Amino acid sequence: MPRFDTLPPALAGLSLILHLALGFGLGLAYFRDLRRGVDRLLAPGNDSRSPAGAGVAALLSTLVRFGLLAGVLTLTSLEGALPLLLTALGLMAARAVATRRMRATAP
Repeated sequence: MPRFDTLPPALAGLSLILHLALGFGLGLAYFRDLRRGVDRLLAPGNDSRSPAGAGVAALLSTLVRFGLLAGVLTLTSLEGALPLLLTALGLMAARAVATRRMRATAP
């Protein structure tokens, strides 16, 4: 994988746009899965007598989310600071979109 600072200018600009899109897409998937996990935990069928199934599913989902996010950010950091910052900016933009969607559907 070439480092960001060794790319020609045209490819560097395209790379930055793709890193922003990567962060946004990853963020949308991350926060959608987080919302689904919370909805599963708070579903009416989940009572305190059998929390093992819902709790294990929530734990595994959280570990997968964190692992995927850490892996993508680690690989992005190998390309340099600017691609990492743009990927993080995409994540923050996705967080804003997810929060707005959540508020729109909240009672």
